[in-house]
Amino acid sequence: MFTNVQTVTAVAYICLFGTGFLGYSLFQILVENTSFPKFWIVVMELYPGFSLYCFLLEFAQIQNTSGIEWRDLNNSTKGMREVLIIMLVEWFAVFIISYYIDQIKSRICGKSPWSFLQNYWKKPSFQSEKSNVQIQMEEPEVRHEREKVEQLLLQQDKSNAVICYNLKKVYPAKNGNPEKLAVRNLSLAFPLGECFGMIGLNDSGKTTFINMVTGLTNPTSGKAFIHGLDIRTQMYTSMGVCLQHDLLWETLTGREHLLFYGRLRKLRGRPLTQAVEKCLKTANLSYGKVSYKQVGKYSKGMKRRLSVAIALIGDPKVIFIDELSIGLDLISRRNLWSVVKLVKQDRTIILTSHSTEEVENLCDRVGILINGSLQCIGNPKEVVHYFNESLDKNLRITRDTCSKDLFEMYRALNLL
Repeated sequence: MFTNVQTVTAVAYICLFGTGFLGYSLFQILVENTSFPKFWIVVMELYPGFSLYCFLLEFAQIQNTSGIEWRDLNNSTKGMREVLIIMLVEWFAVFIISYYIDQIKSRICGKSPWSFLQNYWKKPSFQSEKSNVQIQMEEPEVRHEREKVEQLLLQQDKSNAVICYNLKKVYPAKNGNPEKLAVRNLSLAFPLGECFGMIGLNDSGKTTFINMVTGLTNPTSGKAFIHGLDIRTQMYTSMGVCLQHDLLWETLTGREHLLFYGRLRKLRGRPLTQAVEKCLKTANLSYGKVSYKQVGKYSKGMKRRLSVAIALIGDPKVIFIDELSIGLDLISRRNLWSVVKLVKQDRTIILTSHSTEEVENLCDRVGILINGSLQCIGNPKEVVHYFNESLDKNLRITRDTCSKDLFEMYRALNLL
């Protein structure tokens, strides 16, 4: 019935304490009044709070009597039998009502109140219909990308560093919330030496996609291969990952971070030292004594460059970068872009972003991800042109003439 947890908590406590106050100041007086009709006492006990209060009121008198026995349930003066019957019936009634309300809120979303029951009697071919509708609504470039992936899988072509086919991730229903479809049948192929940009709003599925491909979470269905290795059964070790949030230790220095992660990549001795120096230089952290400072004293831009350097340690051939420059100022963003440009050669880089400006400067191809599905794919200019055409069809796109979600999407993609 409520959409906010704080509201539920406040209403529940008001009902709880309000019932106790009314029970003490009104209901108890009526129960103890022998002239008050018994029928109306039972009617008032239909409210769960009053039935519980009556139950506790009878038990409170045990200290003044010899106790309550099962035979006392038939004692009309105590009323315990009616209370227990009401509690038992209401338990089942409230359970059914709460379950029914939960189904209405999470499944039918305003449709007929009986439609959710159809799921138990008839299983419609929802998935097939849904996939057919999706294929019909796909842009030609997206459909071409799907067909290319299917052809690569049939030919067992390993010229592409990363291949994803019909990747899907569904988070199960939890705490009364409906299940969440985070990634919807995503098919992409990333050739060697390509920098691919994936842009979209929050909750569009970008981070979930990276988490699946890098092995942090398992896909619900679909396949993905990194240099021919199936992510479900094998792990590709020559892979660099820079997550959205910087996973750094405040008390370690930048150099110590790279030494630690370099050892994880089985680097030892002189090769480890050379790799650390190379990454520090690439990330522009080798000047002065910056690399010997504790990370807790770094600026946000320096921490982000260090995270990218960690992803580069060991010379990985596939690199995933989630939200490269989110929350950084313009100068820090430019410094990060220069780092990515230096390491683009002979590597496959997949990065996510909110900005078309960023992917235009860094990426060879760009994909637009909305609600977990790929809406458009091509070179950066084509993708921007795609959205410009959408703007031409909606010449007066303002806060008043379009939905809030559509307006925020265009603004986030730097098109307004």
